Amino acid sequence: MQNSENPENAEDFIRNQLGLLPDAKNVDLVSLYDSLDIDLPIRPDFVFKDGGQLFFVEVKSTRVTLDTIARMTLLREIWQKKLNQPTVHLVLATKTLNSREELLAGNLDIRVIKLPWSISTPTGKEYKSTNLRISSQKSWSIVTRLLKEKNTSIRQLALKEGVSYAWTHKIIKNLQEQNVVKKEGGYVTIADVKNLLNGVAWERPMKNLEIEKIFVNFSGSHLAAQEISRTLTEQKIKFAFTSYTSGGLYTSYAVREDAVYLYLEKETIGQFKENLGSQNENTIRAVIYSPDRDVFSDTQKKESIVITSPAQTLLDLAGLGYSAMDLTKVMVDMYARL
Repeated sequence: MQNSENPENAEDFIRNQLGLLPDAKNVDLVSLYDSLDIDLPIRPDFVFKDGGQLFFVEVKSTRVTLDTIARMTLLREIWQKKLNQPTVHLVLATKTLNSREELLAGNLDIRVIKLPWSISTPTGKEYKSTNLRISSQKSWSIVTRLLKEKNTSIRQLALKEGVSYAWTHKIIKNLQEQNVVKKEGGYVTIADVKNLLNGVAWERPMKNLEIEKIFVNFSGSHLAAQEISRTLTEQKIKFAFTSYTSGGLYTSYAVREDAVYLYLEKETIGQFKENLGSQNENTIRAVIYSPDRDVFSDTQKKESIVITSPAQTLLDLAGLGYSAMDLTKVMVDMYARL
């Protein structure tokens, strides 16, 4: 733990001020919010767990507003509605705070920590309302192109993805602000894969696209995916396997043996259930997603199974959050070779 009179960064200083033990954990946000089962654009800069207590820490290098305090309070209210969860304490760490906001924070039981002016604070993590989303089709095409190229210019990204230079520059700037991308000497690269995956998990959780789980009478998930592919292709029904199913095929990583995952258009689900569904719950589950974009035009076929593109598969795996993190990271590491 750092000396509070000579701190290196905000996290060390805050830990010191809270009197946290050295082994107090800095909790992973994706796993934490999976347990909350919520989808809100409210993310503390730090989450510390010390024994049976949680500390949600908001770090502000700019002026604290009523909106900041309102969002912190909302997050606590949501948390406290969950049963059997550790007590949560709100902490606001800031370099400057008006008396009105300081009084309100005190009344709402938000602990205020005044940061020294010389201290380094996280940048690009404060909540921003923006129409540019990492998971949007244009943004994601730039991200996945960057994963493939690893280190390239904004102009090359624009040319290879058929996107205007102005729009690509705007996307890269937004990704820089979110600590996803860094730019050095005219070239850009992915700076923080974890931050990238966390952002996608927040923006586009796959649970929001899930519309039904249907049991199908097959002895294994691989055989189920092959037979479903054959049947739906013959029936000229649009479909594509994704997430664990396609990710396992792309990476040869361990796959789920109890389920398959696929996109179907809503109007074809009844036909799918009628022809392939089973009443036997000791069989394979088909987890059905409703597409929020075109996922059918760029499919591939592996081992007789129709699967989403590498870019779509990675997006969907990231949207599964902590539960698929190992497979998602393998997919990221292999992405340039896919």
